[in-house]
Amino acid sequence: MQTLGCKLNQAETESLARKFIEAGYQVVSPDHAADIYLLNTCTVTHIADRKSRNLLRLAYRRNPRAFIVAMGCYAERARDDLGSIEGVSLVVGNRDKERLVEIVESMTNVPRRRSVQDSQQRLTFRTRALVKIQEGCSQPCSFCVVPRVRGREASRPDEEIITEVKARVAEGHKEVVLTGTRIGSYGHDGGLAGLVRRILKDTGIQRLRLSSLEPKDLTYGLLGLWGDRRICPHIHLPLQSGSDSVLKRMGRTYTTAEYERAVSLTREAIPNLALTSDIMVGFPGESENEFEESYRFCERIGFAKLHVFPYSARPGTRASRMTGGVRDSEKSRRCQLILALGRRSSILFGERFTGQNMNVLWEGCREGVWFGLTENYLRVFGCSQEQLTNQSLETTIVGQLDGSLWGELRTGCASL
Repeated sequence: MQTLGCKLNQAETESLARKFIEAGYQVVSPDHAADIYLLNTCTVTHIADRKSRNLLRLAYRRNPRAFIVAMGCYAERARDDLGSIEGVSLVVGNRDKERLVEIVESMTNVPRRRSVQDSQQRLTFRTRALVKIQEGCSQPCSFCVVPRVRGREASRPDEEIITEVKARVAEGHKEVVLTGTRIGSYGHDGGLAGLVRRILKDTGIQRLRLSSLEPKDLTYGLLGLWGDRRICPHIHLPLQSGSDSVLKRMGRTYTTAEYERAVSLTREAIPNLALTSDIMVGFPGESENEFEESYRFCERIGFAKLHVFPYSARPGTRASRMTGGVRDSEKSRRCQLILALGRRSSILFGERFTGQNMNVLWEGCREGVWFGLTENYLRVFGCSQEQLTNQSLETTIVGQLDGSLWGELRTGCASL
């Protein structure tokens, strides 16, 4: 099983993996030969489309006799395109993903393992558990294909979510990330704030992280919940552009002034907040002056991390019919400028925590160096001779190297 794209895709893949394990299948890593390959695709850009096609072809080369399934957003948007790729056995859109185990079983005769050991196979995707609370978007932006492939907003029942969070805690997860297409639109009793209160009250989760919010979601009622330290002081607040005229063409629902007010309110409410964001460059008609406005706005806000990407025309969107396209070479130049700004901003944010003790959830180890995440989403590296995977430990931040924080643990060492 392999996933491209957003945390919602990742959450759905993990959920499907659990269902396949419960049905007696063994889940292996993507680079292993398998009888069944499942790729959860992404179609947010043409690059994501290309990656999806390439991975499907790679699966066929690994095992030409395998049953290869293309599922997810690209499958929902362009079923025939994916179905024509050599080796692809089945194309399943978002509406049928929940039934995938049943569908695959009806079309294959792959032997399954039913021993006690196999039925207790644990997922090894990540130390943080992703829990889907809703999907769909009812406020489409002019550039975005997601409403078309995900549909209108639909929320899971809160009891179902509480049950899943309890299950992840029972598995040993220290952190749960609430994810969806637009989690701020969660629509059951009390909305998102009510759901968060219930999770904090009814489960034993140590860390709760909210994946992505919009400026209008940041109400006093929601921000007040960060008084409980189990909620991670990290908010991803997509900006897309720091130019009001570009935001208007994008169909975004805020101005830069409204965005900045939301940022100020949030920083006042949440100490040590890490604010991360998405920035698009080269939107149709984006002039040099509009780009400079966006650059200066990002510089003024001072994000902890920026995800920067060039505009990619998506079939069927309003933006794909707009005139004034920006040359690819110019998009690349603007991307590099914002990326450099983002790196400087990240370093400045990280420097604030040198000498401080921070809680780090250690995720894994490569070549003797451990890596993990702080509550406010800072990547930390450190040395230890002990097994730290999925351990949440107080760690002293001793400095930065190439933009990464290094921490000193009582159980080991740190080096710069």
